[in-house]
Amino acid sequence: MQQKEADFKQKELSFQKQLEQKDEEARKQLEEEKKKLADQIAQHVRKQLIADHELQLKMMQEEMVETKTRLEQSRQKELDFLKKEQALINKEKELDLQLQQNLLAERAKLEEQIRQQELERNKLKEQEHEMAKNELKKQLEDQKKLIEEMKRKAEQGSMQLQGEVQELALEALLRNTFPFDMIMEVGKGKRGADCIMTVRNQYGQECGSIIFESKRTKDFGKDWIEKLKADARINNADLAVIVTSAMPDDMNMFGLKDGVWICTFSEVEALVAVLRENILRVHQANKNQENKGDKMHMLYDYLTSHEFSEQWKAIREGFMTMRNSIHKERDAMEKLWKAREKQLEKVLLNAAHIKGSIEGISGMENVDLNLGDAEEGLLLE
Repeated sequence: MQQKEADFKQKELSFQKQLEQKDEEARKQLEEEKKKLADQIAQHVRKQLIADHELQLKMMQEEMVETKTRLEQSRQKELDFLKKEQALINKEKELDLQLQQNLLAERAKLEEQIRQQELERNKLKEQEHEMAKNELKKQLEDQKKLIEEMKRKAEQGSMQLQGEVQELALEALLRNTFPFDMIMEVGKGKRGADCIMTVRNQYGQECGSIIFESKRTKDFGKDWIEKLKADARINNADLAVIVTSAMPDDMNMFGLKDGVWICTFSEVEALVAVLRENILRVHQANKNQENKGDKMHMLYDYLTSHEFSEQWKAIREGFMTMRNSIHKERDAMEKLWKAREKQLEKVLLNAAHIKGSIEGISGMENVDLNLGDAEEGLLLE
């Protein structure tokens, strides 16, 4: 009986030593697993922190690039404004030169017209002494012309009625085609042309005028041009146009003759559109020359004014505020990352203790305790 008790005690001591040895081995293995797990977690956390830091740096770089792009755009807009201003100045100079050239050309034409008028007056004086000889002949020719005129009126109707119809058609065409302009009719029997067109721009400002004379006859009258030019001077018209069914002998289509535009009724719409555009351009060029020095002074005063200084100061303050805000956000995020790293280490350490306790109690190894997705690597194995 004593021998059995001694054997039992001997076996119990041996079993206890084996248990202690197994506990020591399990403890060592658990420490190794803890160390591996701690290394894996530290490496993962380090990678995650590096990725977050890189992301923040990338966001900051993108914001800096965007700020730089905005500044470059602002500079480019300023450069474009200066280029446009210089182009406008060059264009004004070109218009001045072109206007001077046109004035010189018109002056030369006017001198030529005066010389022609002098030659015509000299010719008339030379022909006066022949008029007495040809008086009888002229009376016979007048009788023949009177007979022919009566025949023509009998065949075609009243020429005056036809001319009035064309005058009304011309006024209606101008009113319908250019509704913003003012068309004034010259009364029948009054001295002057048929109608006057006052050209207006898009703001309703009067830019110039065109005087019209409508003719519907078989032959072009030589005195029409001079008469219309006199009417244009009386009415202060810029341009003069004769709308006729019979063109001069030296013209087969619309054109300028002795300072007066001549065209048919079918050509008047296109011709007036071109003349009207020319009047608008000349008016705009003259207007641009007005107060040119005042505009430069206004621009200089604005650039040196308190308003411009305050606006630029506001832009600079906004930029500085944005940069300080970025620095503050970066410092706050770094503090937050440090605090989260400490919390994560504490959670992983407690999880390792729980895993070891469960394996010791159950006698199982490699108990799977997931703390996140398998892809993230936060596993306790």
